[in-house]
Amino acid sequence: MKERGIIFNGEMVRATLDGLKTQTRRVVRHQPDEDGLARLSGGPWMDTSEKVYRCPYGEVGDRLWVRETWSLLGNEDACPIDWNDNLVKGGGVDAARIYRASCEQKPGDYGLWSIPDDADWKPHTDDMKFEGAWTPSIHMPRWASRITLEITDVRVERLNDISEEDAKAEGCINSLHLQGGRFANENFAWLWQSIYGAESWDANPWVWVIVFKRIKGD
Repeated sequence: MKERGIIFNGEMVRATLDGLKTQTRRVVRHQPDEDGLARLSGGPWMDTSEKVYRCPYGEVGDRLWVRETWSLLGNEDACPIDWNDNLVKGGGVDAARIYRASCEQKPGDYGLWSIPDDADWKPHTDDMKFEGAWTPSIHMPRWASRITLEITDVRVERLNDISEEDAKAEGCINSLHLQGGRFANENFAWLWQSIYGAESWDANPWVWVIVFKRIKGD
């Protein structure tokens, strides 16, 4: 069993925490030919030119730890502290950390971020605000991650071939009130284009479809 990091944006994180997201799609880096890929006896994939492809995110049974935008809490001198305001030399696993996907900017707070009073990744606090700088997801270390996923299936398909049920498993819903459209797959298409651009959707690339379950308590 191997562990690898994977970047999720805020919407992906919230959908995963809410139990709505159990799939993610990532573009195959070197696109195969028109006929796509065939699985070799449960191992890697191969295209018609006999070029071998391996999913860079792992295989069934491997784990992914989610990288998301985050920050350590600090005192007035910007030194890392724990949730009891004790200094934590050099930061690290004992330092208090927060996640932007679970915080919000409320009207009248002058741009400060409200930290939830209660969450499964922190002790109870009362009306805490954050005014520091966020650390990009790419710079999140393993010890700071709060979400661990176990891969339950990996397959390859064209991006535009996503079904309504799979779009729901991506964390999208069907609703008349969403910008993307009435159906979940329409909302997925809109979300994809908002992240990667309309040209990526129109290109209809081959993608890795990674199905997972969340490992709680990790």
